[in-house]
Amino acid sequence: MTAPSQTDKTDKTDKTDKTDKTDKTDHAYVLAQELVKLLDEKKAENIVTLDIRSKASFCDYLVIASGNVSRQIIAMADHLVRSLKNQDIHALVEGVEQGDWILIDAGDVVIHLFRSEVRERYSLEKMWTA
Repeated sequence: MTAPSQTDKTDKTDKTDKTDKTDKTDHAYVLAQELVKLLDEKKAENIVTLDIRSKASFCDYLVIASGNVSRQIIAMADHLVRSLKNQDIHALVEGVEQGDWILIDAGDVVIHLFRSEVRERYSLEKMWTA
């Protein structure tokens, strides 16, 4: 699977394994989909959801998204953390000071927010879909 192209700024494709029988009422799945909607509200780009249940034990889903500038990435993170807090989900957050790559650990869902250039450098999608 190839990484989203740089020219496609609005790819919100769900990269969840389509052969998997995902329970649409599963808390982690529902939370991941809600986070995607919240990111879309903040104009996140290239939003990808990865089902990694068969590859990792630390979470069920990764949500990866990009923004153009650090200020946008920080605003997206703040928007997500506030929403999680309203749902009584305590999220651990790393990277807010720099704003190039912010990681939000919401338990069953981990969110990675990148500036586009930084996302290309680390290629998390390639690592988790290999």
